[in-house]
Amino acid sequence: MSLLDTIGSLFGKSPEGGGQQALISAALEFVNNQPGGLNGLIQRFQEKGLGDVVSSWVGNGENQPIAPEALHGVLGSQAVSDLAAKAGVQPDQVTGLLSQILPHVVNAATPDGQVPAEGKLDTTSVLGALGGLSSLLGNKGNA
Repeated sequence: MSLLDTIGSLFGKSPEGGGQQALISAALEFVNNQPGGLNGLIQRFQEKGLGDVVSSWVGNGENQPIAPEALHGVLGSQAVSDLAAKAGVQPDQVTGLLSQILPHVVNAATPDGQVPAEGKLDTTSVLGALGGLSSLLGNKGNA
């Protein structure tokens, strides 16, 4: 089961339904639209006292988890609502799903432990890397 399939099972949709990819795409767009891109998002995490968490996603070590409530605190209610609308899911589902996939998105975007120039994420390479994470979430029992 791929990461997208796992997320699809959380949505209750088939992988062909596109809802899970819509959320990942919306998350990538959200990061890229931050002032400073990924650097701006990292700064938001640092301001909320979660710099060590997001740094683990950028670094080459194990990704630290983030609670959905903590992620909501970083993103804010308006961003959560906007992401939900773009992905076609309920706002109360967004932070739970993003808490599972955002660490992988950031990790895939920073394969060498470095934030890309200007903080912009390459959507194509990130989606390609995520497709290769076939059983990552499944092994943790989060399906």
